[in-house]
Amino acid sequence: MSEHSLTRALRELLSRRRTAALGTLDPDGGPFVSMVPFAIDAHAGSIVIHISALAAHSRHLQSSPRATLLVCEAEVDGEPVHALARVTLSVDAAWAEPGSDDAHQCRSAYLARFPEAEPMTALGDFRFVRLQPSGARQVAGFGAARSLDAAEVAQALGAGAAP
Repeated sequence: MSEHSLTRALRELLSRRRTAALGTLDPDGGPFVSMVPFAIDAHAGSIVIHISALAAHSRHLQSSPRATLLVCEAEVDGEPVHALARVTLSVDAAWAEPGSDDAHQCRSAYLARFPEAEPMTALGDFRFVRLQPSGARQVAGFGAARSLDAAEVAQALGAGAAP
C-alpha cells in the first residue's frame, strides 16, 4: 500500500525544520510556550529534545509530562502565511536516564541533526527528553488538514521504515 501524500508532506516538514514551539503547563496550570531545537529518532518513532534543568519548560515537564509541540514551515516574504504547513503534536515527555541505553540513543539522534551541540551533551544540567507523540493535527495548506493517531505519527517519524 502506498504512503499517503500528507504523511510524506509531514515527514518532509519535520525533516526541514529544526526548531519547534514547545507548549507546557506551569505549576498553576497556565500555558507556557518556548522554543526548542528537536531531533527525530526514527527508530523509536519519537522526537528528542536536549534541555537544561534551569529552563522553565524543564520544571514544567517534570511536574506534568503532557505537552504539545508546534512545528511550522518558514514564512516567505510576500507570500500568504495562512496556508503555511504546520503540525501540532500531542506528546508525553519521558526523561532519559543519564548513561542509559535510551540516553545514548537520544544522544545519537540529537547529534546526527546537531553535531555542533556535542559539547553541550557533557554539561551536567542538560538532559535528553524523549517526546512520544500520542496524536497530531496537521495542516498542509488550504483544504489539506487532518488529525492523526499515534501510529500514523510514528509512521511519519519513520518508525518501522527500512534501515
